[in-house]
Amino acid sequence: MSQTFKLNYQQVIVPKLQEQFGFKNVMEVPKVIKITVNRGLGEAATNAKALESSVAEIAKITGQKPVITRAKKAIAGFKIRQGMPVGVMVTLRGDRMYAFLDRFINLSLPRIRDFRGISPNSFDGRGNYSIGIREQLIFPEIEYDQIDQIRGMDISIITTANNDEEGRALLKAMRMPFRDQ
Repeated sequence: MSQTFKLNYQQVIVPKLQEQFGFKNVMEVPKVIKITVNRGLGEAATNAKALESSVAEIAKITGQKPVITRAKKAIAGFKIRQGMPVGVMVTLRGDRMYAFLDRFINLSLPRIRDFRGISPNSFDGRGNYSIGIREQLIFPEIEYDQIDQIRGMDISIITTANNDEEGRALLKAMRMPFRDQ
């Protein structure tokens, strides 16, 4: 399924964007470099089960084992010591990235309750897009009976676009459902 998504990018989206922005070289056309899926776990310091279940969920969603992120500094106000686990994260590249993007756009986003599209304003000025997901249940890989608590995650799509306009055109061409302003 991801192969068709990648082929669609190469055969349909690249010529379309090349014409739209007047790129002379195919290498100028923006493309998705990587996708990072990140989940912060404040409760991981006291609840080891939360960390284990998050690692399993993110691995199931992305198809890749996540890295456990640890606190760089001790913060007394949050009762966190240096080196304590504070989250999990995955960086997807290549075929896994296209497979995840395909499932995310076509299967997961439409499953969000009262979905009217995603915000077109979450670009960072350099063509990269970030979206926060409130619950992991939108992913078809997660079964309702298997989760212990509803947790969200952040998904960042990093592109080679030079500005937000090019990044928005790339994601729109990939059928990302942006909300009308």
